[in-house]
Amino acid sequence: MTALSLTAGAAFAQDADPIRIALIHGLSGSSFEAFSKQSQTGFEMGLEYATDGTNVVNGHPIEIIVKDTQFKPDIARAVLEEAYGDDDVLLAVGATSSGVTKGMLPIAEEYEKLLIVEPAVADSLTGPDGNRYVFKTSRNSSMDMQAQALALQPDETLHVATLAEDYAFGRDGIEAFKSALEGTGATVVTEEYVPQGTADFTAATERMFNALKDIEGRKVILVYIAGGGDAPGKIQAMDPARYGIEISMGGHILPVLPTYKRFPGMEGAVYYYYESYDNPINNWLVEEHMARFESPPDFFTAGGMAAALAVVKAIETTESLDTEDLIAAMEGMSWDTPKGEMTFRPEDHQALQSMVHFKIKVDDEVEWAIPELVRIIEPGEMNIPLGRDGD
Repeated sequence: MTALSLTAGAAFAQDADPIRIALIHGLSGSSFEAFSKQSQTGFEMGLEYATDGTNVVNGHPIEIIVKDTQFKPDIARAVLEEAYGDDDVLLAVGATSSGVTKGMLPIAEEYEKLLIVEPAVADSLTGPDGNRYVFKTSRNSSMDMQAQALALQPDETLHVATLAEDYAFGRDGIEAFKSALEGTGATVVTEEYVPQGTADFTAATERMFNALKDIEGRKVILVYIAGGGDAPGKIQAMDPARYGIEISMGGHILPVLPTYKRFPGMEGAVYYYYESYDNPINNWLVEEHMARFESPPDFFTAGGMAAALAVVKAIETTESLDTEDLIAAMEGMSWDTPKGEMTFRPEDHQALQSMVHFKIKVDDEVEWAIPELVRIIEPGEMNIPLGRDGD
């Protein structure tokens, strides 16, 4: 439960008191650590961009306090309580795992302080599990799957078997995918759920093959797994092509994209790819990230930056730093991000945002498979269900 405290910037002698912001992510104990580190980098770069390098907003120096959930719900709750109570933060940003984040939501309500969810994805975080103190800059499972459905161009000839992890992320995603297919004529013929950390997909794959193999038309196995285990590769090794079955999946972080070279021409949807957006914020992020880290920003980096940009605009536009005034400023607020404009939907505080329809291109000169832009899927094209009915 240790915390790293740092002042984001060199401006110390200011007219106003510092504003403390807690970044609460899993930094140890899971393969998702890379997601957390990207989010923190993006958040810090977002503050830098939004404040022209001063990291001071309306005269308030911004102090970042970093806390490690260790990907354990009980520790996440404890460090969030510590941040709100002992550290007196204005707001908190986190966490990485949807399951861990779910346990943090009641703490925000108890302390009546804001929690900005980034990068956890599950719809339920701004749905039945959420509350009026929760805002979500990350995309949700409905966006993932509505965009994925649009990328598959569904019609009555499409038959899908789904494979997902058996927790909120996976189940919310598949429910969203099925909802997105309604009215298109496409069908989901079977759903398979596996525990997190699964490495052997043989039995689940055989069941999906059996459900699809005798069907006429286009047959697709949709893989929606955030963790490791290489489910797509292991399914492909079982030769789905002998039954005319394709594999489809969303995009992933850059370290995983080399494995996509096995799927040239595959189409899907992804939250962000650094070459897909041409706007001043993304151009700055790409240029600066390349200069500092000798690699392009990944999609959790862009997410962290979007969260920071939302925080700065909220502080700049609120009537006061009182939680109720911040909520009033943020409900319906639009702001610019590396992905273009996002808007907090007033009713449930989910940030509506674009997605990327891609087609995998393999270039021997590039280390990873390139999710080449087909088109930007705009927020209005996706019918994202309301998580809550408002306050």
